[in-house]
Amino acid sequence: MPRTALLSDWIKQMFRPQFAEEELRIEPASADASFRRYFRVHLPDETTRIIMDAPPDKENCRPFVDIAALFQQAGVHVPEVLAQDLEQGFLLLSDLGSTTYLQAMADRRAAPQLYRDANSALLALQLASRPGLLPDYDQALLQRELALFPDWYLARHLGLVLDDRIQTTLHAVFAAILENNLAQVRVFVHRDYHSRNLMVIGDRSAQFPTNPGVLDFQDAVYGPLTYDLVSLYRDAYIEWPEDQELDYVIRYWEAARQAGLPVHADFHDFYRDYEWMGAQRQLKVLGIFARLCHRDGKSDYLKDMPRVLGYLCRTCQRYAELRPLARLLDTLGDRQNSVGFTF
Repeated sequence: MPRTALLSDWIKQMFRPQFAEEELRIEPASADASFRRYFRVHLPDETTRIIMDAPPDKENCRPFVDIAALFQQAGVHVPEVLAQDLEQGFLLLSDLGSTTYLQAMADRRAAPQLYRDANSALLALQLASRPGLLPDYDQALLQRELALFPDWYLARHLGLVLDDRIQTTLHAVFAAILENNLAQVRVFVHRDYHSRNLMVIGDRSAQFPTNPGVLDFQDAVYGPLTYDLVSLYRDAYIEWPEDQELDYVIRYWEAARQAGLPVHADFHDFYRDYEWMGAQRQLKVLGIFARLCHRDGKSDYLKDMPRVLGYLCRTCQRYAELRPLARLLDTLGDRQNSVGFTF
């Protein structure tokens, strides 16, 4: 049976006998970089639900269900799982609305309050952290992510031949980045904590009075403390002047210290970890965006590459251990502009 028919049958089962089929209005809810699809179901009582369609041969719903429960216990406002069919890959979820942080921050005056809420939610998640409940963000996983940069961004996207000089540069820089990342304090890591996955909640419940709605957490891990913070403030989809970014990061750091998280006592040391963690993420994201384009036909992500590349270059120019990568990126300037222009 076609997947659309399976989904239609499952939706009917979920809402019978309360509502007749003709009373339901179903529309796409959001796009996703994975194979998952989301639909919003409008019910006659003027409430809505979200249907997740995750083909089981490509996606596994179990981590979403388990991590949703874990994060909810931490006080993070995630969708409630109302019904599930893991064998078919369908979930019925509560609806956290349709306004993302990215949309809300079109009016940049909204940003300070939204980021205060995002910091609060992140602290709640980190304070609830315990080892053994999520996969480790270990060296092997961090290394696999870094490998996306040479494989997909340099070789496939830019068409670069990875000669011995380039391989030696990448090996040395990646080793330095990994050493820093693995030395950081470990906490629960959402892994995509940014403006497209944070939702503005209109009617805030007593259980979640200030937190944003949080989506796309199914790949959460136990890893470096600064990872989600740099995802938030060096966002692939929206950028801030560095003095504003510093203000947001300092506010988090001060709140983390007051809450008892074992962050560096010196902000300079904390910010260095933040930037080095950002370098790992930015290398990964450049590789993922290239893969989404060339393997999956999703070229829209290419327009955000220059922002991510800008973050990476800025960091690499600041630290002696990372400057060989900055020099490599400088030599690729014409090639990057040419490839970017063709899309």
